[in-house]
Amino acid sequence: MMASEHLGTGTIPAPAPPLLRPRERRWLVPLLVALLLAQMAVAMVTTAVRQTPTIDEPVYVVTATDYLHEHRLRYNPEHPPLGKLLIAAGIAVAAPHYDPDFPGTQGEAGRHLLYESGNDPGRLMLWARLPVIALTLLGGLVVFAFARDLAGRAAGLVALALYAFCPDVVAHGSLATLDLPMTAFLVTSVWLAWRARDRPRLYVPLAGAALGAAVATKMSALPAIPLLMLLAAWSVWHARAGAGRRLRVLSALGSAGGVLLVALAVVWASYLAVDPRLGFAPAEPIPPLAGKRALVSGLLPLPPAYGAGLRAQFAMEYYPWEGFLFGRVYTGALWYYLPVALLVKTPLGLLALGAAGAVTVLAVPRLRPAAPYLLLLPALLLAVAMTGARDFGTRYALFVPVFLALAGGCVTLWRRRWAEALAGVLVLWVAVSSLRTFPSYLPYANEAFGGPARTHRLLHDSNVDWGQDLGALADRLRERYPGERVWLVYKGSGVPSYYGIEAGAPLAVPPERVRGLLVVSDSAVAKARGRLAELIRTSRPVEDVGHSITVYRR
Repeated sequence: MMASEHLGTGTIPAPAPPLLRPRERRWLVPLLVALLLAQMAVAMVTTAVRQTPTIDEPVYVVTATDYLHEHRLRYNPEHPPLGKLLIAAGIAVAAPHYDPDFPGTQGEAGRHLLYESGNDPGRLMLWARLPVIALTLLGGLVVFAFARDLAGRAAGLVALALYAFCPDVVAHGSLATLDLPMTAFLVTSVWLAWRARDRPRLYVPLAGAALGAAVATKMSALPAIPLLMLLAAWSVWHARAGAGRRLRVLSALGSAGGVLLVALAVVWASYLAVDPRLGFAPAEPIPPLAGKRALVSGLLPLPPAYGAGLRAQFAMEYYPWEGFLFGRVYTGALWYYLPVALLVKTPLGLLALGAAGAVTVLAVPRLRPAAPYLLLLPALLLAVAMTGARDFGTRYALFVPVFLALAGGCVTLWRRRWAEALAGVLVLWVAVSSLRTFPSYLPYANEAFGGPARTHRLLHDSNVDWGQDLGALADRLRERYPGERVWLVYKGSGVPSYYGIEAGAPLAVPPERVRGLLVVSDSAVAKARGRLAELIRTSRPVEDVGHSITVYRR
């Protein structure tokens, strides 16, 4: 009997034969996942090879090296050890020469390791960055699996594509820094808490371990602890739907406590992995701190070094940092800085799909239970980050584009041809926008704000110029300006002379002596005052290097 004849009897019509049999298309999704991750790996490795050390990386690299050689908690106490232990896995392969008795600060020790100890800084930095690249790729698998669990394989592919092409994710996934590892661990923790709705005994402890890994990587993950405890409790409450109320309450409370205990255990384990005696002898004094923040840092059931690092972080919040936003230089912090910076640096397609996905999660009954998991954590952490004193970049809110990608994948649940076509166009737009900025991902800005060439007019620091293009500058000067007099104002941790840049200091001599090429990091251009501002005003811009350094002629 034909399918149309079934309609009159009220039975279900026979489905049309699939274009591909299940066995024939089983390989398609893994292939697409592999292709998306492969292009992301190529982008990140290419970027890692090309970029010279950014401002923060030498500190993390020397700290990781000290962990390996001396097993002591000496450098960088303001960040817990786990992310640097990850970096140490690559450094162990590089096997650099190391002077454990160097007397300087952590920044000086980092430069000494890279440039004054007989090491190849390019090789050492690549090996330090490779473990973060690997973790970023694993984070992509989590994003795919999370979105697939929520809304199917198509949602997983869309979410992974948005993640894999997001310039901020690629940029920070290519560096030996801590922002992307913390984000990856947080997303993993939320995904495991969601899966605990079906198998709480397995996934609640795993969610706690992933949360502990995030807290053991950066202290800015601390506000996520109570929320993940609540999410785990809610998952267990759902999983025990058939049990009595008393058992459900006890199970939910037990799961919340279990998440906390496992997370704390992971933090303790990360410190014990560095020094089983938990000794703490910082290379630089920990700033004194009083008041409620000092009390909180002392009451946490965490290693003494963690409390000291937390006091150092709190002390930084009282420093009058300078910021830059849309041409304005200011002292202090603007509460709206991060939302505005995210609007500039997130691809328009990702913003559109993420917003539509958030509406989908709230509107579609099937997805509504996932709303607290997808929406609460990024909202909470963003709100906390907006109260911070350091307006240095979207890296402090890297979790936002990742959760937007997850939400964006959920749009595929709208079974409308126009919705599927629009989602495909927006994903393609994100991909094209990302590929156009290759390999200069750090200074990315979306098309609404003029693209990466104009980012330095709107933002500064790690949004655009983190010292990453010193090597590219050296190549450019050799290729196009051989033998010319160079004057350099460089903001970064690299050593110009190592790369063959012999340059004068333009602020140390009278302006009339500054003739030839004036080369200025764009973060310095953004905040230029006094003599530097006058030198820039009376110079003619010639070109830019990596959209982060401007070359002027005088």
